[in-house]
Parts: sequence; C-alpha cells; structure tokens
Amino acid sequence: MKTTIAIVIAGVLACGGLAQGGAIEAHRTFLPQDMKWEAAPSSLPGGAEMAVLYGDPTKEGDFVARIRAPKGYRIPPHTHPKAELVTVISGAFSFGRGQAADRASVEKLSAGSFIAMPAGVLHYVFVDEDSVLQINAAGPWQIDYYDPKDDPRLNIAPAGTPVR
Repeated sequence: MKTTIAIVIAGVLACGGLAQGGAIEAHRTFLPQDMKWEAAPSSLPGGAEMAVLYGDPTKEGDFVARIRAPKGYRIPPHTHPKAELVTVISGAFSFGRGQAADRASVEKLSAGSFIAMPAGVLHYVFVDEDSVLQINAAGPWQIDYYDPKDDPRLNIAPAGTPVR
C-alpha cells in the first residue's frame, strides 16, 4: 500500500503537480446549470461559447474549459504549442489531421470519446451535432492556424488586403 501511494505521488510530481502551483487551493463544484458560458475567445471562429471551470487559459498553469459549439461549426487546420486533453461531453464531432480540412479522412467521435494530443499536431474539427467538449491543458492556451486566412483574429479582405 505504501508503495502504491508513493508511486501515485511521484507520478503527480513528475507531471507538474495537480494544478497551477502543484496543489488545488480550494474545493469547487460546478453543476451544469451554474456554469458561466461566454463567447469563445476571438482566436476561435464565431458561434462557439466557452465556460472556464478551473484556472485561466490566458495565464501560465493548468486550466479546464468547456467549449459549446453548434452543429455545423468548424475549426480549420491549426496547431497548439502545448498538449491538449479533449473529452467529448455531449454531441458528436469529427476530428482530422493535416493541412486540408478533409471530411473523408476524419475520425468520428461521440459523447464519451477522449483525445490526448501532443503539442504541434496539425488538426481540424467539424461539429456534427450540437456538442460540448472539455479541454484540459496548460496555459497560456494558443491556437495557430495553418493558413493565416483562416485565423478569425485577422480581418483580411478576400483579395488578401487587411481591412482597416
């Protein structure tokens, strides 16, 4: 029993602790009806909402957030500089890898599915049903689009000239 506890503690320490400072400072419970949903960050295409459950995605340290996206929502090919752990809470979406968002080569993921994605993996998402995804990662969270014209933070005219 002592050996098992020592292994668990060593594993937590090796993974950087439990949370931002290595320890969770206060007990918090989030019931679905109490989650505060807001527009997702401008780095994501419009139409999705986000509820931050733990930490702060804009700062150093662990965070947990949920993304609520409607059927038909999509995120073009992109990467993240840090690993992500994604759980499909409800709904269904399609996940693909590569430079082009190709529906023919996606993995269909239903509620309960899980993805462990290392940093730097080029991927894209199609939301097949209204869905809620949970992201566990270390901040600051960042998204880098493969094709700059897909980046919603850039206001680029069709001809490629920035709009002022």
